[in-house]
Amino acid sequence: MRKTAEYDGKRRIPGPKPGRPRREVMKVTAKERALAMLNRRDYSRAELLRRLVEKGEDEAAAAEAVERLAELGFVDDARYAPLIVRHYAAKGYGAQRVRMELQKRGIPRELWDAAMEEMPVQDDAIDRLLRAKLKSDAPDRAELKRATDALLRKGYGWDEIKSAVARYHGETEGLD
Repeated sequence: MRKTAEYDGKRRIPGPKPGRPRREVMKVTAKERALAMLNRRDYSRAELLRRLVEKGEDEAAAAEAVERLAELGFVDDARYAPLIVRHYAAKGYGAQRVRMELQKRGIPRELWDAAMEEMPVQDDAIDRLLRAKLKSDAPDRAELKRATDALLRKGYGWDEIKSAVARYHGETEGLD
């Protein structure tokens, strides 16, 4: 067991303060670490809790710190979810991929619908991506499959992809 401070010949190694239980010291550490993390970027409640535990914080202390920061308004899933939607939509991802990101970050499902309203219409983005993937005006079946598979990986649905392919064929027929 360590004393209040030890000296290793070069620097002082801090320990728990006298009279304070170790658990209370961990709570302060968890709050400080959470604030430092939130200073760099926003997190969802679940994501912040998971990251604190991964960094070695006690789960109970981390949960208490996240709860307190949520009470103070530093962590707000309702504010964070639309940020995620706008970010991934700007990167050219479709609605399915954005939903996967919301799930991955631990955003509660009841906040998804309101956040997805922030999703802009993706017709221009999907058309740009399709034109970039298709090298020729008359793509063969294999080239079209590669392009549609890439759009599926980006999170677009089949209906969106079919509409984009139809628009692409309409554009290329007008060039003749």
